[in-house]
Amino acid sequence: MSEQAPRTIRILVVDDHTLFRRGLTALLSRTPHHQVVGDAADAGQAQRRAGELRPDLILLDNHLGGVDGVDAIPALKEAAPGARILMLTVSEDSDDLATALRHGADGYLLKTMEGDALSNAIDRAMGGEHVIAPEMTGKLVSAYRSASSGQPAAAAAAGPASPLESLTPREMDILRAITAGASNKEIARQLSIAETTVKIHVQHILRKLDVSTRVHAAVMASESGLL
Repeated sequence: MSEQAPRTIRILVVDDHTLFRRGLTALLSRTPHHQVVGDAADAGQAQRRAGELRPDLILLDNHLGGVDGVDAIPALKEAAPGARILMLTVSEDSDDLATALRHGADGYLLKTMEGDALSNAIDRAMGGEHVIAPEMTGKLVSAYRSASSGQPAAAAAAGPASPLESLTPREMDILRAITAGASNKEIARQLSIAETTVKIHVQHILRKLDVSTRVHAAVMASESGLL
């Protein structure tokens, strides 16, 4: 039985540089199920295009004329409520990361990444993951504190014992890999287990830590000092 073809992901590219938009469109076209349905050069145009096209995913630069991309996220989510939003920027500033998370971005990627890694990140985001550039992983703690209005992720943990202590050795291995920015497929390869097994472990980890996303789990792990 042949594998079912991936569902087409309709993408809106938002960047103020025409050549970069064109280059990114050409790059994404190499992946058959990635379809760039439109582009925009500024926040206002992006909001209009998002409302018209209702893309599945928006790739958003942070440096746009007149407004930062991270500040445009709420309006884009209102224009296209079902769209996932990934920042694709040169900024490695933890404040930009914090603002992006606070406003509801589904990922924060750097323009220095390889094309294959970008395609993979898009697929992971559409699968429900929060995707963060590995270079930004070390800044997750301060970013999430800002995104949570000053409330550390670990503050929800009651009692003297850390919820991390409830994890099995295998779950701890997987949490370490998540904190390093690895995808489920990469974790499966590293640990020589099936990707479906990784997904089950991740679900158990999120439930035991009482968090909703991999980003929150990575923050808790970093803050705990256990990893």
